[in-house]
Amino acid sequence: MKLAVFSAKSYDRKYLDEVRAARFPDLCTIEHHAFALSSETVSLAQGCGAVCAFVNDTLDARVLTTLHGYGIRAILLRCAGFNHIDLAAAESLGLFVANVPAYSPEAVAEFAIALTQTLNRKTHRAYNRVREGNFNIEGLLGRTLHGKTVGIVGLGRIGMATARIFNGFGCRLLAHDPVVDSDTFRQYGTLVDLDTLLQESHIVSLHCPLTESTRHLINEKTLARMRPGAMLVNTSRGGLIKTEAVIQALKTHVLGGLALDVYEAEGELFYNDHSGEIIEDDVLMRLMTFHNVLLCGHQAFFTSEALTEIADVTLSNLSDFVARRSCKNSLVSEGHVVVPADKEPVRL
Repeated sequence: MKLAVFSAKSYDRKYLDEVRAARFPDLCTIEHHAFALSSETVSLAQGCGAVCAFVNDTLDARVLTTLHGYGIRAILLRCAGFNHIDLAAAESLGLFVANVPAYSPEAVAEFAIALTQTLNRKTHRAYNRVREGNFNIEGLLGRTLHGKTVGIVGLGRIGMATARIFNGFGCRLLAHDPVVDSDTFRQYGTLVDLDTLLQESHIVSLHCPLTESTRHLINEKTLARMRPGAMLVNTSRGGLIKTEAVIQALKTHVLGGLALDVYEAEGELFYNDHSGEIIEDDVLMRLMTFHNVLLCGHQAFFTSEALTEIADVTLSNLSDFVARRSCKNSLVSEGHVVVPADKEPVRL
């Protein structure tokens, strides 16, 4: 079987090829495509039996129908989220769809802490100053994390890993999750409603999936409930935040800082080099003018351990499909949606 891998970077090639050679040598051959999967590039999948896609690939009904017409019956998502695939269309076409529900949650949690610490202690600004021979520390004043209240929205594996690290700093922890009632979290902090979390937290860290119920979870109304001067951190999904609303909150000093590894309109930008181009996203460019905004390019997952696990689980899912075994990571199997389209199988 041929597997077409879209949005393939050098690191995708390296880890998928290494894991295939070591663990699944007879499973498939891999065709790597640097292009994102879309209606314009879907023809590259002809002659393959399965497709592997990433977070910013397009898997709408049109693309899925075309893939089905090519004889492709398996869609492998090398990510946890599946808001970019039309599961109802996949169901009607009888496609097998599987994801990687959790990979190295500590990697994302550690990055969320790194963003928090960088923004809080302004180490990115200090680095630039010192490189220019400027050792003045005025304007670099931060706050001690010990004793501060941290609100964690979403108590999946990443949310819990983040809670453990903040607990180590001596923070007071609050958490909100409308689905998970975590006894494990209670050893670190208190479960509260979202309003209470926003009102009391010095730092709010988002670790929930993007669904219809969580889209623009952070908006004008919820921002108005936040503690004045609080910091907001998002390493989950860009669509959780209404960008125009946080820009206004930054301008009016409702927000004291914003750290993002994701952006709601990142699809055309992230994972590619645009340094020689004019970026036409005016909202993003406005966001980047604030000194108290830290923006990264969706790299929280980016560790060798996580990439190995992603490759391993992706190819394991394909192996289950080929062998007609039950796959624990199935989202759609044999024309049946295993998980409703508005839910996440394993919460972020």
